[in-house]
Amino acid sequence: MTNAQRPFAGVLPVFQTPYLDNGEIDASTLQREIDWLYEQGADGLVMAMVSEILRLSEQERNELAALACRFSGNRGPVIVSVGTESTRTAVNLARHAADAGAAGLMAIPPVSIAPREDELFRYYEAIIQATPLPVVVQDASGYVGRPMTIDFQARLLDLFGPEKVQFKPEATPIGPRLSLLREATRGTGRIFEGTGGIALVDSYRRGIVGTMPGADLIRGIVPLWNALQQGDDQRAYALSLPISSIVALQNSLDAFLAIEKYLLVKQGVFRNTQVRGPVAYRLDPETQAEVDRLFQVLCRQIEELP
Repeated sequence: MTNAQRPFAGVLPVFQTPYLDNGEIDASTLQREIDWLYEQGADGLVMAMVSEILRLSEQERNELAALACRFSGNRGPVIVSVGTESTRTAVNLARHAADAGAAGLMAIPPVSIAPREDELFRYYEAIIQATPLPVVVQDASGYVGRPMTIDFQARLLDLFGPEKVQFKPEATPIGPRLSLLREATRGTGRIFEGTGGIALVDSYRRGIVGTMPGADLIRGIVPLWNALQQGDDQRAYALSLPISSIVALQNSLDAFLAIEKYLLVKQGVFRNTQVRGPVAYRLDPETQAEVDRLFQVLCRQIEELP
């Protein structure tokens, strides 16, 4: 069994999409980002919301998925988000991702409408049945859309099985809803944390199998995950506090993008902080200074690790 064929688990960062000055996808920087993520200890990769999928054309999403799978090689699984406003388009994206070498899919529900639950079921059913790949059902209502009910999510697992349906719950309150989902799936649901790391410690204790943070804090997230697995609370909290403080500044999707790309430039991974517009948030000098201070605290904690 190759790394890409093993069940998803551990630290699976969502990569950011770099752009050239003309706005096209910067493939060479993407390759550098992916290499860097694996060097930092990532267990795989995810293409999702902070990859700016909602601002890419269908052709660009397919191109980005193919590049990610090619650059990742056999170092870990690549999970490609295929959620969109149209069931037909989501199915097309799912099939392309499977053909490109993805190990799994992830799907948010449509965000421009509030579909009835029977319509939402047909949407997920079509994606799940489009390929043999497992599908991570992402309740992205922490950013967009409205929460999915726990019963609805559990029904998907009951009908299609844990080998086909996994979960990334992001509706608030994160912890209690995660526990409800765990209980509703009788502990068989594979659940991933998706708050950028801010709820990682609490979510780990509620039974998650992995985390899907942004790429920018990978240097801290990997040792934090390792500390949790080793039961080292002192180390876990020392790392979690600056990570959580940085993520707390990211209070919208555009804030995530602005701060994450700034930190990727700061660490020498990205050439620029370009984001697809229009945007609703730009990093101001005072917030940037606070990010710098908190990142310095995190780096000191990392340096002190044995």
